[in-house]
Amino acid sequence: MSYRLSGLEKRDGKFVKFPIEATISHTNVRGKKLLGATLREVTKHIRSAETLRESEAGSRSVVLGSPVAMAITRLPEETNLLVNEKFTELFGYTSEDIPDVAHWWPLAYPDSAYREKVRAEWQARVQTALELNRAMEPMEAAVKCKDGSHRFVEFHSASLGDTLIVTFVDRTERHLGQVKLRESEERFSALADAAPVLIWMSGLDRLCTYVSKRWLEFTGRTLQQELGSGWLEGVHPDDVAHCADTYFQAFDRRESFHIEYRLRRDDGEYRWVYDAGVPRYDSEGEFAGYIGSCIDVTERRAAERALSRLGQRLIQAQEDERSRIARELHDDIGQRLAVLAYTLQSIGTNGKGSSSLAGQKISEAVNLVRNLAGDVHSLSHRLHSGTLDHLGLVMGAAGLCREISERQGVQVDFQSTGVSKKLSREISLCLFRVLQEALQNAVKHSGAQDFKVALTGSPNTIELMVQDAGIGFRPRKAEKGSGLGLLSMRERLKSVDGDLFIESEPLRGTTIRARAPITQ
Repeated sequence: MSYRLSGLEKRDGKFVKFPIEATISHTNVRGKKLLGATLREVTKHIRSAETLRESEAGSRSVVLGSPVAMAITRLPEETNLLVNEKFTELFGYTSEDIPDVAHWWPLAYPDSAYREKVRAEWQARVQTALELNRAMEPMEAAVKCKDGSHRFVEFHSASLGDTLIVTFVDRTERHLGQVKLRESEERFSALADAAPVLIWMSGLDRLCTYVSKRWLEFTGRTLQQELGSGWLEGVHPDDVAHCADTYFQAFDRRESFHIEYRLRRDDGEYRWVYDAGVPRYDSEGEFAGYIGSCIDVTERRAAERALSRLGQRLIQAQEDERSRIARELHDDIGQRLAVLAYTLQSIGTNGKGSSSLAGQKISEAVNLVRNLAGDVHSLSHRLHSGTLDHLGLVMGAAGLCREISERQGVQVDFQSTGVSKKLSREISLCLFRVLQEALQNAVKHSGAQDFKVALTGSPNTIELMVQDAGIGFRPRKAEKGSGLGLLSMRERLKSVDGDLFIESEPLRGTTIRARAPITQ
Protein backbone atom coordinates (compact mmCIF):
# COMPACT_ATOMS: atom_id res chain seq x y z
CA MET A 1 0.00 0.00 0.00
CA SER A 2 1.16 3.53 -0.79
CA TYR A 3 0.47 6.69 1.15
CA ARG A 4 1.20 10.32 0.41
CA LEU A 5 2.86 11.92 3.49
CA SER A 6 4.72 15.09 4.32
CA GLY A 7 8.23 15.23 5.62
CA LEU A 8 10.08 18.02 7.40
CA GLU A 9 13.49 19.25 6.48
CA LYS A 10 15.47 22.03 8.04
CA ARG A 11 16.64 24.50 5.43
CA ASP A 12 18.38 27.76 6.25
CA GLY A 13 17.30 27.38 9.87
CA LYS A 14 13.68 26.74 8.98
CA PHE A 15 11.65 23.55 8.73
CA VAL A 16 10.21 23.03 5.27
CA LYS A 17 7.59 20.42 4.30
CA PHE A 18 8.18 18.22 1.28
CA PRO A 19 6.01 15.42 -0.16
CA ILE A 20 6.85 11.80 0.57
CA GLU A 21 5.31 8.67 -0.88
CA ALA A 22 5.35 5.77 1.65
CA THR A 23 4.92 2.19 0.49
CA ILE A 24 4.15 -0.39 3.23
CA SER A 25 4.56 -4.12 2.73
CA HIS A 26 4.45 -7.17 5.03
CA THR A 27 6.01 -10.61 4.98
CA ASN A 28 6.37 -13.70 7.22
CA VAL A 29 9.79 -14.64 8.46
CA ARG A 30 10.09 -17.80 10.65
CA GLY A 31 6.49 -17.58 11.62
CA LYS A 32 6.69 -13.95 12.47
CA LYS A 33 4.83 -11.19 10.54
CA LEU A 34 7.14 -8.35 9.63
CA LEU A 35 6.13 -4.93 8.19
CA GLY A 36 8.37 -2.91 5.91
CA ALA A 37 8.09 0.70 4.72
CA THR A 38 9.75 2.46 1.79
CA LEU A 39 9.88 6.25 1.74
CA ARG A 40 10.48 8.19 -1.49
CA GLU A 41 10.55 11.92 -2.01
CA VAL A 42 8.14 12.78 -4.88
CA THR A 43 8.65 16.53 -5.19
CA LYS A 44 9.93 16.33 -8.82
CA HIS A 45 7.22 13.85 -9.76
CA ILE A 46 4.47 16.09 -8.43
CA ARG A 47 5.95 19.12 -10.09
CA SER A 48 6.17 17.25 -13.43
CA ALA A 49 2.53 16.21 -13.13
CA GLU A 50 1.50 19.75 -12.35
CA THR A 51 3.56 21.04 -15.28
CA LEU A 52 1.89 18.47 -17.54
CA ARG A 53 -1.56 19.47 -16.34
CA GLU A 54 -0.71 23.13 -16.84
CA SER A 55 0.65 22.36 -20.31
CA GLU A 56 -2.46 20.40 -21.25
CA ALA A 57 -4.64 23.21 -19.93
CA GLY A 58 -2.58 25.75 -21.87
CA SER A 59 -2.74 23.68 -25.03
CA ARG A 60 -6.49 23.29 -24.62
CA SER A 61 -6.80 27.03 -24.15
CA VAL A 62 -4.71 27.68 -27.29
CA VAL A 63 -6.82 25.26 -29.33
CA LEU A 64 -10.09 26.69 -28.05
CA GLY A 65 -9.02 30.26 -28.83
CA SER A 66 -7.26 29.50 -32.13
CA PRO A 67 -8.34 31.67 -35.11
CA VAL A 68 -8.40 28.47 -37.17
CA ALA A 69 -11.30 26.03 -36.84
CA MET A 70 -10.03 22.83 -35.17
CA ALA A 71 -11.32 19.47 -33.95
CA ILE A 72 -9.31 16.96 -31.90
CA THR A 73 -10.27 13.31 -32.24
CA ARG A 74 -9.03 10.27 -30.32
CA LEU A 75 -8.31 7.16 -32.34
CA PRO A 76 -9.31 4.48 -32.99
CA GLU A 77 -12.76 5.03 -31.43
CA GLU A 78 -12.99 8.43 -33.23
CA THR A 79 -14.44 10.33 -30.29
CA ASN A 80 -14.10 14.11 -30.41
CA LEU A 81 -12.11 15.39 -27.46
CA LEU A 82 -12.98 18.97 -28.31
CA VAL A 83 -13.97 21.38 -31.07
CA ASN A 84 -12.85 24.98 -30.70
CA GLU A 85 -14.78 28.23 -30.81
CA LYS A 86 -13.78 28.97 -34.41
CA PHE A 87 -15.17 25.60 -35.46
CA THR A 88 -18.52 26.43 -33.88
CA GLU A 89 -18.42 29.92 -35.38
CA LEU A 90 -17.73 28.49 -38.84
CA PHE A 91 -20.17 25.58 -38.89
CA GLY A 92 -22.50 26.22 -35.95
CA TYR A 93 -21.94 22.74 -34.47
CA THR A 94 -20.81 22.25 -30.85
CA SER A 95 -19.27 19.29 -29.01
CA GLU A 96 -22.76 18.18 -27.99
CA ASP A 97 -23.81 18.05 -31.68
CA ILE A 98 -20.80 15.95 -32.74
CA PRO A 99 -19.44 13.91 -29.81
CA ASP A 100 -17.74 11.68 -32.35
CA VAL A 101 -16.93 11.48 -36.05
CA ALA A 102 -19.94 9.26 -36.69
CA HIS A 103 -22.25 12.19 -35.83
CA TRP A 104 -20.29 14.58 -38.11
CA TRP A 105 -20.82 12.82 -41.42
CA PRO A 106 -24.65 12.92 -41.73
CA LEU A 107 -24.79 16.51 -40.41
CA ALA A 108 -22.08 17.91 -42.69
CA TYR A 109 -23.03 15.82 -45.74
CA PRO A 110 -26.76 15.01 -45.74
CA ASP A 111 -26.59 13.81 -49.35
CA SER A 112 -25.59 10.17 -49.02
CA ALA A 113 -23.83 9.88 -52.38
CA TYR A 114 -21.73 12.98 -51.79
CA ARG A 115 -21.08 11.86 -48.18
CA GLU A 116 -19.68 8.52 -49.28
CA LYS A 117 -17.51 10.17 -51.90
CA VAL A 118 -16.01 12.63 -49.41
CA ARG A 119 -15.63 10.00 -46.65
CA ALA A 120 -13.82 7.59 -48.98
CA GLU A 121 -11.36 10.27 -50.03
CA TRP A 122 -10.91 11.44 -46.44
CA GLN A 123 -10.24 7.97 -45.05
CA ALA A 124 -7.81 7.18 -47.85
CA ARG A 125 -5.81 10.33 -47.19
CA VAL A 126 -5.82 9.84 -43.41
CA GLN A 127 -4.69 6.25 -43.79
CA THR A 128 -1.85 7.28 -46.11
CA ALA A 129 -0.77 10.00 -43.66
CA LEU A 130 -0.77 7.55 -40.72
CA GLU A 131 1.21 4.96 -42.66
CA LEU A 132 3.81 7.51 -43.76
CA ASN A 133 3.75 9.34 -40.41
CA ARG A 134 3.18 12.74 -41.99
CA ALA A 135 0.49 15.38 -42.34
CA MET A 136 -2.45 14.54 -44.54
CA GLU A 137 -2.57 16.01 -48.02
CA PRO A 138 -5.22 18.76 -47.88
CA MET A 139 -8.60 18.13 -49.52
CA GLU A 140 -11.59 20.34 -50.22
CA ALA A 141 -15.31 19.70 -49.91
CA ALA A 142 -18.61 21.50 -49.39
CA VAL A 143 -19.98 21.35 -45.81
CA LYS A 144 -23.56 21.95 -44.69
CA CYS A 145 -23.66 24.21 -41.64
CA LYS A 146 -26.11 24.02 -38.75
CA ASP A 147 -28.11 26.98 -40.11
CA GLY A 148 -28.60 25.22 -43.45
CA SER A 149 -26.02 27.20 -45.41
CA HIS A 150 -23.06 25.63 -47.18
CA ARG A 151 -19.39 26.50 -46.94
CA PHE A 152 -16.56 25.28 -49.10
CA VAL A 153 -13.77 24.10 -46.77
CA GLU A 154 -10.16 22.98 -47.06
CA PHE A 155 -9.30 20.17 -44.60
CA HIS A 156 -5.89 19.56 -43.02
CA SER A 157 -5.05 16.68 -40.70
CA ALA A 158 -2.06 15.68 -38.57
CA SER A 159 -1.70 12.82 -36.07
CA LEU A 160 -0.01 12.94 -32.68
CA GLY A 161 0.09 9.43 -31.23
CA ASP A 162 -3.50 8.28 -30.92
CA THR A 163 -4.79 11.82 -31.39
CA LEU A 164 -5.91 13.26 -34.72
CA ILE A 165 -5.88 17.04 -35.12
CA VAL A 166 -8.07 18.34 -37.95
CA THR A 167 -8.07 21.98 -39.07
CA PHE A 168 -10.66 23.60 -41.33
CA VAL A 169 -9.88 26.57 -43.61
CA ASP A 170 -12.84 28.45 -45.06
CA ARG A 171 -12.39 28.74 -48.86
CA THR A 172 -15.96 29.78 -49.63
CA GLU A 173 -15.15 33.20 -51.08
CA ARG A 174 -12.32 31.80 -53.18
CA HIS A 175 -14.54 28.98 -54.38
CA LEU A 176 -17.36 31.36 -55.27
CA GLY A 177 -14.86 33.57 -57.05
CA GLN A 178 -13.63 30.57 -59.03
CA VAL A 179 -17.20 29.60 -59.85
CA LYS A 180 -17.97 33.14 -61.03
CA LEU A 181 -14.75 33.17 -63.02
CA ARG A 182 -15.64 29.88 -64.70
CA GLU A 183 -19.14 31.16 -65.43
CA SER A 184 -17.68 34.38 -66.80
CA GLU A 185 -15.23 32.44 -68.95
CA GLU A 186 -18.04 30.22 -70.21
CA ARG A 187 -20.15 33.28 -71.07
CA PHE A 188 -17.17 34.90 -72.78
CA SER A 189 -16.44 31.73 -74.72
CA ALA A 190 -20.07 31.45 -75.84
CA LEU A 191 -20.11 35.11 -76.84
CA ALA A 192 -16.74 34.86 -78.61
CA ASP A 193 -17.84 31.76 -80.52
CA ALA A 194 -21.02 33.54 -81.65
CA ALA A 195 -19.24 36.77 -82.65
CA PRO A 196 -18.65 37.26 -86.41
CA VAL A 197 -14.95 38.03 -85.79
CA LEU A 198 -11.87 35.98 -84.95
CA ILE A 199 -10.95 36.40 -81.25
CA TRP A 200 -7.70 35.47 -79.52
CA MET A 201 -6.09 35.81 -76.10
CA SER A 202 -2.51 35.60 -74.83
CA GLY A 203 -0.90 35.24 -71.41
CA LEU A 204 2.02 36.84 -69.60
CA ASP A 205 4.48 34.78 -71.66
CA ARG A 206 3.15 36.42 -74.87
CA LEU A 207 1.94 33.03 -76.12
CA CYS A 208 -1.57 32.39 -77.36
CA THR A 209 -3.86 30.83 -74.73
CA TYR A 210 -7.21 30.94 -76.54
CA VAL A 211 -8.74 31.32 -79.99
CA SER A 212 -12.45 31.38 -80.71
CA LYS A 213 -14.47 28.86 -82.66
CA ARG A 214 -14.66 31.27 -85.61
CA TRP A 215 -10.84 31.42 -85.70
CA LEU A 216 -10.61 27.63 -85.89
CA GLU A 217 -13.29 27.52 -88.58
CA PHE A 218 -11.42 30.18 -90.57
CA THR A 219 -8.01 28.46 -90.41
CA GLY A 220 -9.28 24.89 -90.46
CA ARG A 221 -6.83 23.95 -87.70
CA THR A 222 -7.26 22.52 -84.20
CA LEU A 223 -7.04 24.46 -80.97
CA GLN A 224 -3.82 22.66 -80.04
CA GLN A 225 -2.23 23.69 -83.34
CA GLU A 226 -3.08 27.37 -82.79
CA LEU A 227 -2.08 27.73 -79.13
CA GLY A 228 1.36 28.95 -78.07
CA SER A 229 3.12 30.31 -81.14
CA GLY A 230 1.38 27.87 -83.48
CA TRP A 231 -0.92 30.56 -84.91
CA LEU A 232 2.09 32.15 -86.65
CA GLU A 233 2.24 29.11 -88.93
CA GLY A 234 -0.86 30.46 -90.68
CA VAL A 235 0.57 33.95 -91.26
CA HIS A 236 2.02 34.68 -94.70
CA PRO A 237 5.83 34.22 -94.59
CA ASP A 238 6.37 37.80 -95.79
CA ASP A 239 4.27 39.17 -92.92
CA VAL A 240 5.53 37.07 -89.98
CA ALA A 241 8.42 39.32 -88.92
CA HIS A 242 6.41 42.55 -89.09
CA CYS A 243 3.43 40.94 -87.36
CA ALA A 244 5.54 39.51 -84.49
CA ASP A 245 7.58 42.71 -84.04
CA THR A 246 4.46 44.87 -83.81
CA TYR A 247 2.89 42.54 -81.23
CA PHE A 248 6.04 42.15 -79.09
CA GLN A 249 6.76 45.90 -79.03
CA ALA A 250 3.19 46.69 -77.99
CA PHE A 251 3.31 43.89 -75.38
CA ASP A 252 6.47 45.29 -73.78
CA ARG A 253 4.89 48.76 -73.57
CA ARG A 254 1.46 47.44 -72.50
CA GLU A 255 -0.08 49.42 -75.38
CA SER A 256 -2.95 48.75 -77.76
CA PHE A 257 -1.98 47.95 -81.33
CA HIS A 258 -3.48 47.22 -84.72
CA ILE A 259 -1.93 45.61 -87.75
CA GLU A 260 -2.94 44.15 -91.10
CA TYR A 261 -1.43 40.89 -92.30
CA ARG A 262 -2.28 37.89 -94.45
CA LEU A 263 -3.70 34.81 -92.72
CA ARG A 264 -4.17 31.47 -94.47
CA ARG A 265 -7.77 30.36 -94.74
CA ASP A 266 -8.83 26.69 -94.61
CA ASP A 267 -8.95 26.57 -98.43
CA GLY A 268 -5.29 27.66 -98.65
CA GLU A 269 -5.99 31.24 -99.76
CA TYR A 270 -4.24 34.00 -97.84
CA ARG A 271 -6.73 36.64 -96.71
CA TRP A 272 -5.92 40.10 -95.39
CA VAL A 273 -7.08 40.53 -91.77
CA TYR A 274 -7.20 43.61 -89.57
CA ASP A 275 -6.02 42.59 -86.09
CA ALA A 276 -6.59 44.89 -83.08
CA GLY A 277 -5.20 43.94 -79.65
CA VAL A 278 -5.55 45.54 -76.22
CA PRO A 279 -4.00 44.75 -72.81
CA ARG A 280 -6.23 42.91 -70.36
CA TYR A 281 -6.11 43.02 -66.55
CA ASP A 282 -7.39 40.75 -63.78
CA SER A 283 -9.73 41.70 -60.92
CA GLU A 284 -6.75 42.95 -58.90
CA GLY A 285 -5.69 45.31 -61.68
CA GLU A 286 -2.66 43.19 -62.58
CA PHE A 287 -1.64 42.87 -66.23
CA ALA A 288 -2.73 39.46 -67.51
CA GLY A 289 -1.88 39.48 -71.21
CA TYR A 290 -3.71 40.58 -74.35
CA ILE A 291 -7.06 40.07 -76.04
CA GLY A 292 -7.65 40.82 -79.68
CA SER A 293 -10.00 40.40 -82.61
CA CYS A 294 -9.50 40.04 -86.36
CA ILE A 295 -11.78 40.80 -89.28
CA ASP A 296 -11.31 39.85 -92.93
CA VAL A 297 -10.57 43.05 -94.88
CA THR A 298 -9.54 41.51 -98.20
CA GLU A 299 -12.52 42.98 -100.08
CA ARG A 300 -12.04 46.35 -98.40
CA ARG A 301 -8.39 46.47 -99.43
CA ALA A 302 -9.33 45.51 -102.99
CA ALA A 303 -11.91 48.32 -103.03
CA GLU A 304 -9.33 50.75 -101.63
CA ARG A 305 -6.85 49.75 -104.31
CA ALA A 306 -9.52 50.25 -106.97
CA LEU A 307 -10.40 53.66 -105.54
CA SER A 308 -6.72 54.53 -105.31
CA ARG A 309 -6.20 53.61 -108.97
CA LEU A 310 -9.28 55.63 -109.87
CA GLY A 311 -7.97 58.54 -107.81
CA GLN A 312 -4.61 58.32 -109.53
CA ARG A 313 -6.29 58.33 -112.93
CA LEU A 314 -8.39 61.34 -111.93
CA ILE A 315 -5.32 63.16 -110.64
CA GLN A 316 -3.46 62.33 -113.83
CA ALA A 317 -6.42 63.49 -115.91
CA GLN A 318 -6.49 66.71 -113.88
CA GLU A 319 -2.77 67.23 -114.46
CA ASP A 320 -3.16 66.55 -118.18
CA GLU A 321 -5.99 69.08 -118.33
CA ARG A 322 -3.93 71.60 -116.37
CA SER A 323 -1.07 71.14 -118.84
CA ARG A 324 -3.37 71.55 -121.84
CA ILE A 325 -4.96 74.70 -120.48
CA ALA A 326 -1.55 76.08 -119.45
CA ARG A 327 -0.20 75.50 -122.95
CA GLU A 328 -3.22 77.15 -124.53
CA LEU A 329 -2.94 80.12 -122.19
CA HIS A 330 0.77 80.49 -122.82
CA ASP A 331 1.05 79.59 -126.49
CA ASP A 332 -2.27 80.88 -127.80
CA ILE A 333 -3.99 83.43 -125.62
CA GLY A 334 -0.71 84.82 -124.29
CA GLN A 335 0.69 85.28 -127.78
CA ARG A 336 -2.51 86.89 -129.01
CA LEU A 337 -2.53 89.29 -126.09
CA ALA A 338 1.09 90.19 -126.87
CA VAL A 339 0.13 90.90 -130.49
CA LEU A 340 -2.83 92.98 -129.35
CA ALA A 341 -0.63 95.04 -127.05
CA TYR A 342 1.90 95.59 -129.85
CA THR A 343 -0.87 96.62 -132.28
CA LEU A 344 -2.37 99.10 -129.85
CA GLN A 345 1.04 100.54 -129.16
CA SER A 346 1.68 100.92 -132.90
CA ILE A 347 -1.64 102.69 -133.37
CA GLY A 348 -0.76 105.09 -130.61
CA THR A 349 2.69 105.75 -132.05
CA ASN A 350 1.79 106.07 -135.74
CA GLY A 351 -1.58 107.72 -135.40
CA LYS A 352 -1.19 111.32 -136.61
CA GLY A 353 -3.63 114.00 -135.76
CA SER A 354 -5.22 111.94 -133.06
CA SER A 355 -6.30 113.83 -130.01
CA SER A 356 -4.32 113.64 -126.83
CA LEU A 357 -7.34 112.00 -125.17
CA ALA A 358 -7.36 109.20 -127.73
CA GLY A 359 -3.63 108.67 -127.25
CA GLN A 360 -4.11 108.44 -123.51
CA LYS A 361 -6.88 105.87 -123.89
CA ILE A 362 -4.76 103.78 -126.23
CA SER A 363 -1.88 103.92 -123.73
CA GLU A 364 -4.18 102.76 -120.95
CA ALA A 365 -5.46 99.94 -123.13
CA VAL A 366 -1.89 98.83 -123.82
CA ASN A 367 -1.15 98.68 -120.06
CA LEU A 368 -4.34 96.72 -119.41
CA VAL A 369 -3.50 94.22 -122.11
CA ARG A 370 0.05 93.82 -120.77
CA ASN A 371 -1.25 93.28 -117.24
CA LEU A 372 -3.76 90.76 -118.56
CA ALA A 373 -0.97 88.98 -120.39
CA GLY A 374 1.05 88.85 -117.17
CA ASP A 375 -1.91 87.39 -115.27
CA VAL A 376 -2.43 84.81 -117.98
CA HIS A 377 1.25 83.86 -117.81
CA SER A 378 1.05 83.57 -113.98
CA LEU A 379 -2.09 81.47 -114.26
CA SER A 380 -0.41 79.24 -116.81
CA HIS A 381 2.55 78.78 -114.47
CA ARG A 382 0.28 77.85 -111.55
CA LEU A 383 -1.55 75.32 -113.68
CA HIS A 384 1.66 73.73 -114.88
CA SER A 385 5.21 74.55 -113.79
CA GLY A 386 7.75 74.35 -116.55
CA THR A 387 10.45 74.91 -113.95
CA LEU A 388 9.37 71.73 -112.17
CA ASP A 389 9.54 69.74 -115.41
CA HIS A 390 12.93 71.03 -116.51
CA LEU A 391 14.83 71.88 -113.30
CA GLY A 392 13.32 69.52 -110.70
CA LEU A 393 11.43 69.75 -107.41
CA VAL A 394 13.81 72.04 -105.49
CA MET A 395 13.85 74.76 -108.17
CA GLY A 396 10.13 74.35 -108.83
CA ALA A 397 9.27 74.67 -105.11
CA ALA A 398 11.61 77.66 -104.72
CA GLY A 399 9.99 79.36 -107.70
CA LEU A 400 6.51 78.72 -106.33
CA CYS A 401 7.44 80.18 -102.92
CA ARG A 402 8.95 83.23 -104.60
CA GLU A 403 5.88 83.73 -106.80
CA ILE A 404 3.41 83.49 -103.89
CA SER A 405 5.58 85.78 -101.79
CA GLU A 406 5.60 88.46 -104.53
CA ARG A 407 1.95 88.09 -105.48
CA GLN A 408 0.53 87.99 -101.91
CA GLY A 409 3.02 90.39 -100.24
CA VAL A 410 4.15 87.86 -97.59
CA GLN A 411 7.52 86.42 -96.52
CA VAL A 412 8.15 82.79 -97.47
CA ASP A 413 11.43 81.28 -96.22
CA PHE A 414 12.37 78.25 -98.36
CA GLN A 415 15.13 75.78 -97.51
CA SER A 416 16.14 72.38 -98.92
CA THR A 417 18.55 69.74 -97.64
CA GLY A 418 19.67 66.48 -99.18
CA VAL A 419 17.01 66.32 -101.91
CA SER A 420 17.96 63.96 -104.72
CA LYS A 421 17.93 65.37 -108.25
CA LYS A 422 16.68 62.02 -109.53
CA LEU A 423 13.25 62.03 -107.90
CA SER A 424 10.54 60.44 -109.98
CA ARG A 425 8.15 62.77 -111.77
CA GLU A 426 5.24 61.31 -109.74
CA ILE A 427 6.83 62.15 -106.37
CA SER A 428 8.03 65.58 -107.53
CA LEU A 429 4.64 66.54 -108.93
CA CYS A 430 2.84 65.17 -105.84
CA LEU A 431 4.94 67.20 -103.36
CA PHE A 432 4.78 70.29 -105.59
CA ARG A 433 0.96 70.18 -105.59
CA VAL A 434 0.84 69.54 -101.84
CA LEU A 435 3.13 72.54 -101.30
CA GLN A 436 0.98 74.65 -103.60
CA GLU A 437 -2.23 73.73 -101.79
CA ALA A 438 -0.76 73.98 -98.26
CA LEU A 439 0.98 77.30 -98.84
CA GLN A 440 -2.02 78.91 -100.53
CA ASN A 441 -4.31 77.75 -97.69
CA ALA A 442 -1.85 79.05 -95.08
CA VAL A 443 -1.60 82.46 -96.76
CA LYS A 444 -5.38 82.65 -97.12
CA HIS A 445 -6.54 81.42 -93.70
CA SER A 446 -3.72 81.62 -91.10
CA GLY A 447 -3.53 85.40 -90.78
CA ALA A 448 0.27 85.12 -90.63
CA GLN A 449 2.76 87.05 -92.74
CA ASP A 450 5.78 84.79 -92.37
CA PHE A 451 5.92 81.18 -93.53
CA LYS A 452 8.56 78.46 -93.51
CA VAL A 453 8.91 75.81 -96.21
CA ALA A 454 11.50 73.02 -96.05
CA LEU A 455 12.30 70.04 -98.25
CA THR A 456 14.42 67.39 -96.51
CA GLY A 457 15.72 64.30 -98.24
CA SER A 458 17.24 61.02 -97.04
CA PRO A 459 18.23 57.83 -98.87
CA ASN A 460 14.74 56.34 -98.37
CA THR A 461 12.31 59.24 -97.88
CA ILE A 462 11.65 62.86 -98.73
CA GLU A 463 9.68 65.20 -96.48
CA LEU A 464 7.99 68.52 -97.12
CA MET A 465 7.19 70.90 -94.25
CA VAL A 466 4.97 74.00 -94.41
CA GLN A 467 4.78 75.95 -91.15
CA ASP A 468 3.16 79.14 -89.90
CA ALA A 469 2.54 80.82 -86.54
CA GLY A 470 -1.03 81.86 -87.37
CA ILE A 471 -4.42 81.26 -85.80
CA GLY A 472 -4.36 77.49 -86.27
CA PHE A 473 -7.36 75.15 -86.54
CA ARG A 474 -8.69 71.76 -85.44
CA PRO A 475 -7.57 69.19 -88.06
CA ARG A 476 -10.34 66.66 -87.38
CA LYS A 477 -13.03 69.27 -87.70
CA ALA A 478 -11.47 70.65 -90.86
CA GLU A 479 -11.26 67.21 -92.49
CA LYS A 480 -14.95 66.62 -91.80
CA GLY A 481 -15.84 69.92 -93.46
CA SER A 482 -16.75 70.55 -97.07
CA GLY A 483 -13.29 71.76 -98.12
CA LEU A 484 -11.26 69.62 -100.50
CA GLY A 485 -7.77 70.95 -99.70
CA LEU A 486 -6.72 68.42 -97.06
CA LEU A 487 -8.55 65.63 -98.85
CA SER A 488 -6.79 66.32 -102.15
CA MET A 489 -3.39 66.41 -100.39
CA ARG A 490 -4.02 63.03 -98.74
CA GLU A 491 -5.21 61.46 -101.98
CA ARG A 492 -2.18 62.72 -103.87
CA LEU A 493 0.15 61.30 -101.23
CA LYS A 494 -1.68 57.96 -101.26
CA SER A 495 -0.84 57.66 -104.95
CA VAL A 496 2.88 57.54 -104.04
CA ASP A 497 2.39 55.54 -100.76
CA GLY A 498 3.04 58.71 -98.76
CA ASP A 499 1.52 60.13 -95.56
CA LEU A 500 0.24 63.51 -94.43
CA PHE A 501 0.70 64.73 -90.84
CA ILE A 502 -1.02 67.84 -89.50
CA GLU A 503 -0.09 69.52 -86.21
CA SER A 504 -2.33 72.44 -85.33
CA GLU A 505 -4.26 73.97 -82.46
CA PRO A 506 -6.24 77.19 -82.27
CA LEU A 507 -3.90 80.18 -81.69
CA ARG A 508 -0.80 77.94 -81.84
CA GLY A 509 -0.04 77.87 -85.52
CA THR A 510 0.08 74.99 -87.98
CA THR A 511 2.70 72.57 -89.25
CA ILE A 512 1.95 70.32 -92.22
CA ARG A 513 4.33 67.51 -93.07
CA ALA A 514 4.13 65.38 -96.20
CA ARG A 515 6.37 62.33 -96.33
CA ALA A 516 6.88 60.01 -99.29
CA PRO A 517 9.12 56.96 -99.76
CA ILE A 518 11.75 57.11 -102.47
CA THR A 519 11.52 54.10 -104.73
CA GLN A 520 14.78 52.98 -106.28
